[in-house]
Amino acid sequence: MLKRMEELIKETCKQMECELIEFNGEDDHVHLRVSVHPKVPVSSLVGKLKGKTAYFIRQEFSKEVRKKLWGDHFWSPSYCVVSWGEAPLQIVKQY
Repeated sequence: MLKRMEELIKETCKQMECELIEFNGEDDHVHLRVSVHPKVPVSSLVGKLKGKTAYFIRQEFSKEVRKKLWGDHFWSPSYCVVSWGEAPLQIVKQY
């Protein structure tokens, strides 16, 4: 499921002129490192990522997903975004 989700997220990022740099996750959440094009609102990117992954993962893995839904929802309505400018990646990873 995580492998398929990574494929969907890469595809969506590319369509929105962004780049998925790093992906990892567990059975109930994912972490992404994405380079977002300045013209793309982060909220729009997150909305597209959540919408597309929810649709396809629910279609392709319905039995596995059913017991992990937020009520009837695939994703929680919230998300966390952290941005940084010129800080080296190693410093960001330490944080």
